Amino acid sequence: MSSNREFLYRRLHSLLGVVAIGAFLVVHLTVNWFAVRGEQEYNQAAAFMESLPFRYALEIFIIFLPLIFHAVYGLYIAFQARNNTSRFSYFRNWMFRLQRISGVLVLIFVTWHVWETRIAAAFGAEVNFQMMEEIVANPIALIAYIIGITATTFHFANGLWSFAVTWGITVTPRSQQISTYVTAGVFLALTFVGIRSILAFVGV
Repeated sequence: MSSNREFLYRRLHSLLGVVAIGAFLVVHLTVNWFAVRGEQEYNQAAAFMESLPFRYALEIFIIFLPLIFHAVYGLYIAFQARNNTSRFSYFRNWMFRLQRISGVLVLIFVTWHVWETRIAAAFGAEVNFQMMEEIVANPIALIAYIIGITATTFHFANGLWSFAVTWGITVTPRSQQISTYVTAGVFLALTFVGIRSILAFVGV
């Protein structure tokens, strides 16, 4: 792979991760938050998303294709990267390693989640409060969801930091430090929304 092509792929990988997949993550967590307000409110929110015009086209071109590219190229980056946390235990070096680890966890989690929901829906199941309630009634599944949500929100928030550096938004050490605090806040906020929402399906 030429250096120019790799540069382009890395930029595209970063852009899709924030703009397409990140936007979907925020929307998805917002819809899930309606579970906190009760079964009826969640079902109404889920039904609204299901009834969007051109839903299948949106899922293919805005979600699945960007997600597949981001996942496949992300795996390439993860397994060819030279992690140096054993020599330099600096914060950003650990974030670099955790970004790769969380990416693999997210891929496993999202694949399982899509199988449990979207694939099931393709075979006639209804994506609603009861579906999620039945999934997370299994304590192991609930723990897996909490881990998966945390890995996903971390991967997105830390990816935001990398995105800002890659695209020249945060160039100076001071701006990168501020970005660290901002993205940490994003991580905590999204993680709270995600975990609080999934706990609503078990009545907590």
